[in-house]
Parts: sequence; structure tokens; C-alpha cells
Amino acid sequence: MKSGRLLLIPAFLLSACASKNDLNYVQGQVSELKQESRVIKEQSAGSYSEITQYREEIAALRGKIDELRHNYEISMRRTDMEDSLLVKKTDTLESRIARIEQSLAVDASGGGDSQTPKLVPSAPGSAAPGTGTDVLTGQLKGQSPVKAPVPQFASATDEALLNEGLVRMKKQDFTGARESFKAFMNANPKSPKVADAQFYMAESYFNEKWYEKAIIIYDEVFRRYTKNAKRPAARYKQGLSFEKLGDKANARTCYKDVVNLYPKSPEAKLAQKNLDKK
Repeated sequence: MKSGRLLLIPAFLLSACASKNDLNYVQGQVSELKQESRVIKEQSAGSYSEITQYREEIAALRGKIDELRHNYEISMRRTDMEDSLLVKKTDTLESRIARIEQSLAVDASGGGDSQTPKLVPSAPGSAAPGTGTDVLTGQLKGQSPVKAPVPQFASATDEALLNEGLVRMKKQDFTGARESFKAFMNANPKSPKVADAQFYMAESYFNEKWYEKAIIIYDEVFRRYTKNAKRPAARYKQGLSFEKLGDKANARTCYKDVVNLYPKSPEAKLAQKNLDKK
């Protein structure tokens, strides 16, 4: 019996050693799991913080998008309203110009009682006093356009015609200045400086305080010669002409055209000053 008990002791010791090793192994695994769990928690905390930040940024972006959308809708409504008003003002402007043209045509034919001065014929002897003439060219109504006789300019160069007209205008010889400009236009219908000559004609009427005629010719320069450098000046001076006649609504329409179409031009600054006036 004693020998049997002695044999059980080593077996028990071996079993105890095996259990201790297993326990140590398990404890090591648990420690590793705890460490991994701690790392995962830290990473999760960082990820959660980043996700929270992303969510806040997305929410801020959505707020900005909503604000931009709202502002865009307001801007579009305002633009639509301004376009509608601009169309209405343009129609009013064109209607006023048409009435001025009609009035001047009646005056030129001797059928009106207006006190506006009548257009002087472009060449001496070309028409009797009171004969109907076109408000822009001075041609006799009912006849085919012909070149005005300009014997005094026969040997002059094209530049000299324009310069002569400007010199005459400085001397306040507005009728003579227009004769020079018309002579240039008749002799050089395809020249790019035809627009300049027509602008100077409008200037002669403006300086003569014949604002109705100036309005019509300024409008011709603005509408026909879309690439000419004098286009902003023509629209601005057209606005001044309307203002001189007491038509502030059409004057403001002209000023706004200058500011919107030619914001960097010197005339835009002048037009803005007039718009800022109360």
C-alpha cells in the first residue's frame, strides 16, 4: 500500500505543474486580450472623435449649401425682377426716342408748331427753306440719298475733314462742323471712323442744346457701332440729354447701361455719380 501511495505523489506533482503552466498561459492570453482591448478602445475613441468632427463639418457644409441656395433663389428673383424692370425701361426709352423722331420729322416738314429749330440743309442751294429733310443725313425726303456736294473739301484728306469739323465745333460753328462730318461720312461710308463722325455730329447738337436731335444720333452710335470706343460716351451723353429735357427716368436707364456694360470706362464713374444723386 505504501508503495502505491508513493507512486501517486509524482503523478500529483506533475498534474499540479501542468495546471500552473496552463494558468500562466491563460493569464498571458488574458493580458494580451486586455492590451488589445485597450488599444482598440483608444483607436475607437480616436475614430469616434474623427467621425464626430466629420459629422460637424458635414453639418456646417450643409448649412452653407442651404444658405447659398437661399441666397441664390433670392438673387434669381431679384434678377428676374430687375430684368423685367429693365425691359420695361428699355421699352419706355425706345418709345421716347420714337416720339422724338416723329416730332422732329413733323418739325422738319413744317407741319408742327414746335419752337425747336429746324435742320439747316447740308449744302447751300440744295433745298428751299421749309423743305422736308431727314433728321440724320439732311437728305431731301422722297429722293434717293446722294452725296452732298463738297467742292470745298475736294482736295482735303479724310483726317482733315474730321479735324476741320472739330475745329469748327470749337468755334461754335455747329452747322459748318456738321457739314464737315457729313462730307466725311458720304466719302467714306465704310470707314471705321464713320462712328466717330456721327458721334461728333451728336456732340454738335448737344453743344447747341438741341437735345432731341442729340438723343437720336447718340442712340444711333450706341446701337449700330457696338465695338466703337465712343459707345459708352454716346450712351452717357444720351442720358445727359434726357436729363437736360427733364426726363430723369430714361436718363437713369442710360446711366445704368453705361455702368453695367462698361464698368471700367471713365463714363461709368460719371454715370454712377449721376445715379447716386437723390
